[in-house]
Amino acid sequence: MNKQALVATMAEQEGITKAEAERQLEASLRAITAGLRIKGSVILSGVGRLKAVTRKARTGRNPNNGQALQIPSKTVVKFKASSILAL
Repeated sequence: MNKQALVATMAEQEGITKAEAERQLEASLRAITAGLRIKGSVILSGVGRLKAVTRKARTGRNPNNGQALQIPSKTVVKFKASSILAL
């Protein structure tokens, strides 16, 4: 499911316009992003946990010519699904 399909489903289920559903989705994503920046993790009961983690800098290889290159450290988000979410 892509973002537009999610917005359409939200709008249909809640009886609101797609524009309102998209505003609500964007507000939710902004709140989650802010929570990750401030606290480092966001727990959504019944869905799972999002946690900001920092990957260490490492040496990688250029796939075109095999040369070594330095990959800088980077903050990424990891998701651990709740057992209730299991399909």
